[in-house]
Formats: sequence, structure tokens, C-alpha cells
Amino acid sequence: MRLHPEPEPIAPGADFAQMVADSFPPVLLASLAHLTGDMSLLRDALAPDSTRVLEPDCGYSQSQADGARSLAIDALERYRKGGCVAADPLTDEQAAQIIGFLTGAPPEHDYLPILLEEISLDGDRRAPRWHKSEIAPDSDITVGIIGSGMSGILVAHRLLQAGVSVVIFEKNPDIGGTWLENSYPGCRVDVPNHLYSYSFAQTGDWPNYFSTQDVLLDYFRACADEFGVREHIRFNTEVSGATWDESEARWDVSIVARSGASELVSVQVLVSACGQLNRPHFPDIDGRERFAGTSFHSARWDHDLDLADKRVAVIGSGASAVQFIPPVVESAAHTTVFLRTPPWLLPAPEYMEELPESMRLLLRHIPDYARWDRCWIFWRMHEGLLPMAVVDSDWPDQERSVSASNDLLRELFTMYLQVTVPDPVLFDALLPKYPPLAKRLVLDNGTLPATLARDDVTLETCAIAEITDSGVRTIDGKDHKCDVLIYGTGFVASEFLTPMSVTGRDGVDLHASWDGEARAYIGMTVPLFPNMFLMYGPNTNIVVNGSIIYFSEGEANYIVESVRMLLEKHLESMEVRRDVHDVYNTRIDEGNRAMAWGASHVNTWYKNASGRVSQNWPFSLLEFWQRTRKPDPDDYILTSKNNGDR
Repeated sequence: MRLHPEPEPIAPGADFAQMVADSFPPVLLASLAHLTGDMSLLRDALAPDSTRVLEPDCGYSQSQADGARSLAIDALERYRKGGCVAADPLTDEQAAQIIGFLTGAPPEHDYLPILLEEISLDGDRRAPRWHKSEIAPDSDITVGIIGSGMSGILVAHRLLQAGVSVVIFEKNPDIGGTWLENSYPGCRVDVPNHLYSYSFAQTGDWPNYFSTQDVLLDYFRACADEFGVREHIRFNTEVSGATWDESEARWDVSIVARSGASELVSVQVLVSACGQLNRPHFPDIDGRERFAGTSFHSARWDHDLDLADKRVAVIGSGASAVQFIPPVVESAAHTTVFLRTPPWLLPAPEYMEELPESMRLLLRHIPDYARWDRCWIFWRMHEGLLPMAVVDSDWPDQERSVSASNDLLRELFTMYLQVTVPDPVLFDALLPKYPPLAKRLVLDNGTLPATLARDDVTLETCAIAEITDSGVRTIDGKDHKCDVLIYGTGFVASEFLTPMSVTGRDGVDLHASWDGEARAYIGMTVPLFPNMFLMYGPNTNIVVNGSIIYFSEGEANYIVESVRMLLEKHLESMEVRRDVHDVYNTRIDEGNRAMAWGASHVNTWYKNASGRVSQNWPFSLLEFWQRTRKPDPDDYILTSKNNGDR
């Protein structure tokens, strides 16, 4: 994959009408204003309607589209005739003008700095603005990072940019994390790729609107290579535990190689980049060990197994299951899907589509189209459906919906289901009985309903009683025979840092202190665990707005700035204050209880065993950005190198 493709010259006779046919016209005009420097392209009458961001194409009319594309064709012709020479780099004022055209926001608004970072027109705006050689050349500091998935690669890159030594422990033989481990058929991202990518490593070189697992893995591999991260990774090395040594102000990390050899590695700062979705969850159903056929979890797919002529049973209906069920059905003789709680389906016509040739041409000749598309996607999703998840305490029927706008969303999703599922029995089985946004939405282009309607598919909604040696028995006493049993039952998301043993100050065990209630300040720092940070920690998961990479970039920035504070202030350690941590988490809990996923009683991976929402961030993307600019020294117990606490 090309991370930084250069624009290709446009040949004489190019069909500009074809090139612009499949682009969103406002993004096209924005990218051409950038390419040519012609700000007159940004006409108010052709701007998207910021009040209709949730509608397809923002309600952009055909006459608007025709007018915008006509302007674009003229601009492309002038650009070609001028020798395909791009205009001078944009000033911040020009960039803000283009952003204002796309978003409808005033020139100076709270999100402007974020959007400028997100599109990274003039280089990496989120790169560290300091270097260890300048602020603490004689200090000896190494950061240990557990995991080399998306967030591990990211934080390692940022630290290396700042001249900080890192060592990365990776249990697998390659980088990629979840995009390495989840290789089941149909696996793909559910965020458009122009947003699901690093802000500083954007590319238009995606083959799909929503890329598949293999393409994403290639992207992260390319990033790890370009950033020089790979050489710092110890592959096939699993962390079994870590202990804080107070006298030496360091973490002693116990690692085990695949060969079985163990070792102790000392680091001054420890970062967990294991994430939330890395340990498969199996349902608590009697008899799982009795099944005589082949069984496996979707995150541990058996690629050697040929499903032809096999009877397959699938347990689970979450994001992974709905992706692999259609290709499984195509291969198997018969498939039985056990559906406990149907997901709400979010219409996404382009979900499985390859980019049309017109869009490929556009991206080859105007690679920065991808940046402005990212800007537009970010703006549409920055709040997205979030306001529709807010609970109205006066709303009468909160089992069905949590507010008037949430009920409107329910009606829209129900209408989509009615159109795609004409069979009334199947429709009733697939219609959720809980409020929209209480569980993770599933993108759908009509494939899932069509698959479940097939004659060689049985949708079973009766609860499972047990697994037998020959299949699955439901509570009505019916036996469902199968040769292969596939679990699409998600991950033990709320059991952060398991199965590692982590011991902090005064011998406190992390998991014992959490007692099933994982919490952290800004999702990253925990009292009694100095110099330890979590990437994608408690309450940093997004539900209906943005991309998780946005959160990871904020967390990486906070960690790098924390290391800077340690170095600049000649500190041995920083430990979040208990009162700061507790006040923050009280607000997080209140925020989540006020959202559909917190108020609803539906089962969901967002909640831990006690029913607390331990995964989700209930506030705006702006607030998370503001909180992760740099650590506030007053939030922490700071220990200097002369052992004096501040």
C-alpha cells in the first residue's frame, strides 16, 4: 500500500465527467480549491447543508450536484492545461475557509484545530513538539509497550519521534493486533477508511469504501515499517506480569517467549496497548466441551476447514457474526443461526462496494481528495447520532426508545427492515425490542437479511439449553444437529489487561483492586500504579461518533506529554490522585447512565458483569481532545528524583 502517493499528471483527452461522477460534490470542490488555489469554487449555494448531515448526501439536490460538477470539470481542465502544477500550500486561513465551506461552521470554532490536525495538510500536526536530546539528554528512560496493534504502533511512533527509547512486547509473530487475529471470512472495518487511518499517514490507496481485514493489515504493516517501529518489537513474546519496583522507580516486566523461556525486562514507563477486543469470549452454556465436531471462535478461525457439505451452527449475532454468516452460508450445506438479541441495522449501501474506477481516477490525480473526504466524514460523524442516544427522563416508554429523536431513529431503522425483510415472521425475529443505540449498530447493505431468508438457513430464536455431542439443544427440547459450531460471541472486553498479573505500589494487585470494576482517569491512569498508562482503556470506546483511531491519537499525545513532564521536571514517577480519579469516574458513570446504552437493560458488551458501562465514552470528541492535550501536574502525585513528593 502507498502511504504517500504523489498526484499523477492528467493525460490529454481525460474524461473529466467520468472522473467526478461518483464523488460527493462539496468534497470535490474543496479538494480542487486546495489543488488549484481557486477559492471562488467554494460557493455558498453549493455548500452542504450542515443541518442535514445525517441524511444521504446531506439532502444535496441534483441541480446542486450538476452545478458543482460543472465547476469541477472546468477547474480540472484549467489544471491540466496549466501543466498539472499544484498551487502553493494552503495557509491556515485558506484551510479554515475550505473547512467552513464543508462544515458550515464559523472560521474560528472549537473544532477547527482538530480538523486541521485531522487533515494534516502541511505535515504531522500531532507530532511531538519536543525531543529528549533537547530537554533531558542524560536521562535514562525506556518505555515498554504491550502490543503492536493499531494503538501500540501509534504510541511507539510518537515516542520514537520524541527520541524516547521503546521496547514493544508482542505475543504474535507479526504486528496488527485485532486485524491480525481476526481473519474470518467477511471481516472488514465499519468506519470509512478515509477516517479509519492515522491522521499523519493518510492515503487514497484504498480499494473499498470500508476495507477488508487483509487490506487493513497491509496498511498497519506499511506504517510500522515506515515509522521504524518494527525493529523495536520483540515478537512471539507474551507479557505474563509486571511489578512496580518502588525503590528503583521502574516496572519489572515478566515476559515469556513462545519457546517457553522467561525473562525479566525493566522499563521506567509501561504502556498497555492490548485494547479491549483481544481475548475471545465464550458463552456460559453447559456442554461446550462435549461437542464432538469442530468448534472455534471467530477470532481463531480454522482456515483449514472446508465447510462444503457441512451443517454449521453459529452462536452469536454481533458485529463479527453478521460479517462471517453470509460467506459461511455460501459454503455450507446448511447453516443454523442462533439469535438471542438482534442488532439494529444501519443502512450502508456502499459497505461492501469496491471504489468505482471514477473514484480511483480522482484519487490518483488528486490524492488530497482523501484528506477533504476525511474532513467531511469526521464532521458528519463528530457528533453523528450521539444526540439521539441521550435519555429524556420524561419519555414514557423507555423499553422501546429513550427520547423523541431516539424513537424517530427507531422508526427509520424499522422502515429499512420492512423494506429488506418482506417475510413477516423473519421481520418479527429481526426487529429489536430495545432502544436504538443501546447496543452496537451493525452496518448492512441488505446482505444479512437476504442471507437469513435463504432456504438453506434456519434462524433459531429459542434460547439455548446446552451443547450436546452432536449439536445444540434449545430449551424447547429440540436438537439442532451440526458438524461445525462457530462462536461469534465477542470478547471479554471489560476484563482489561487479563490474563496479566499487574502489581503496583505497596504490592497492590490491579485486578484485585478493580474487583471487576475496571476504571481509569481519562481511561489511561490508575491510582497506585505509577508510570503506567492504558491505550483503549476503560470508557474510551466510541459508540456512534468518530473513529477509535482519533481516541488513540489523543491518548498517545497524552502519554508522550506525560513522558515529557517526567523528563523536564526530573521526576521518577507520576501517579494519578485518587480523588481526581474518583471524581472523573463519577462523572463518566453519570454520563453513561444518561445514554441509551446505559439506561437500557439489554445485554451488551459495553457493560461489565455488574451492569456498569465500563467501555464507553459518553461525551463529545471535542472534550476528549481537550482532556488529552497534556497532563495537569495537579492531577498527579509527582515524585522527584530526590524522593520528595510534590
